[in-house]
Amino acid sequence: MSLAGFHFEVFGKVQGVFFRACTAEEANNLGIVGWVRNTASGSVVGEAQGPKDNMASFKDFLQHRGSPGSRIDRCEITDEVKDLPQLSYSEFSVKR
Repeated sequence: MSLAGFHFEVFGKVQGVFFRACTAEEANNLGIVGWVRNTASGSVVGEAQGPKDNMASFKDFLQHRGSPGSRIDRCEITDEVKDLPQLSYSEFSVKR
């Protein structure tokens, strides 16, 4: 199985709308590990790693879907690794 990973930051109305919980649920459904947390500036940041085939779906979730009450203005994907040798996490967690 080929693994990939990236860091992300999502801007818009993404705090107080269950964005982190929905992100964790989506990650778990796709077999993706990592973490997500709110920032003091109102965005949401995180790291995702998982099967390369599922990372595109997760990226689409972060860029276009989010939680039902969210409004995504933009999503920045950084530090993208296309061939990750191994996963750094065992689960996807919501950090406080």
